[in-house]
Amino acid sequence: MSAYQNSETDQAAAASLCQSLSTDRQIFTYLMTSIAFGLSGLALLPLLSILWEIMSRGASGFRLEMLFHPLIENGFANAILGTILMVSIGALLSIPVGVITGIFLAEFSQTNPFTQYVRFITSIITGVPSIIVGIFAYGVIVLLTKGFSAIAGGFALAVIMLPVIVLTTEEALKLIPVPQRLASAALGGTRFQTTFRVIVSSAIPGITTGISLAIARASGETAPLLFTALFSQNWSDGLLSPTASLPVLIFNLYNNPDPAVNELVWTTSIILLTLVLFFSLLSRVIAKKR
Repeated sequence: MSAYQNSETDQAAAASLCQSLSTDRQIFTYLMTSIAFGLSGLALLPLLSILWEIMSRGASGFRLEMLFHPLIENGFANAILGTILMVSIGALLSIPVGVITGIFLAEFSQTNPFTQYVRFITSIITGVPSIIVGIFAYGVIVLLTKGFSAIAGGFALAVIMLPVIVLTTEEALKLIPVPQRLASAALGGTRFQTTFRVIVSSAIPGITTGISLAIARASGETAPLLFTALFSQNWSDGLLSPTASLPVLIFNLYNNPDPAVNELVWTTSIILLTLVLFFSLLSRVIAKKR
């Protein structure tokens, strides 16, 4: 009898769910949807205006040979190479430390009171202005080596990237369901095997997304590089010499009265924007696959 009653209850619930919405409810739904789309478009207006300004001013001055000549020859190839070089140095320094720290915080130190201090300090570093990071790198690297260099710039970018990687790695690991850990332990897996063969493997898309976002943020930083890598109008002489970068090139030449130089600045902005958008879209694609 109870089974029959439950069946009738389920049928009634299904019928109520399949019943069409009332006219008032449909009007309210369409109204709220329209408001949401309208506000989203309004929020996108500043971004679209910036993109239009950059493209309209810089696209006309773009020439393919600019990608192969340094600034001294009316190109920005040295700045592109310097940006990629310093971001790569920052990634090599921050990714291993950030991922290992995130794994430690998420998997091996739940009961350790020291964990709260590490997480708190990491969150604080995330909000530190980039110019402060540049001053810190200047005192640690530039004064020690007695010169501006790509290594100093890469170190400053690594400090900026590190907290982003740590926090995103920790959150990605926390999203892995507990039953996966229990299943690995039930099959005889040790704590180390469970963490690195099961948990980290499952969280690789989320970790990669955090790394991509950190790289995208570091690619557009200007203030740290002013105190560390400085600038060079020609090709860099090595890792221990001043190195050009796209953000610093824009900063140095933006107020130049020469129309040709001003046009070069806007064209450089397109290249920098493309580089940042590439890493941002890469992180979105990885997150979508996840």
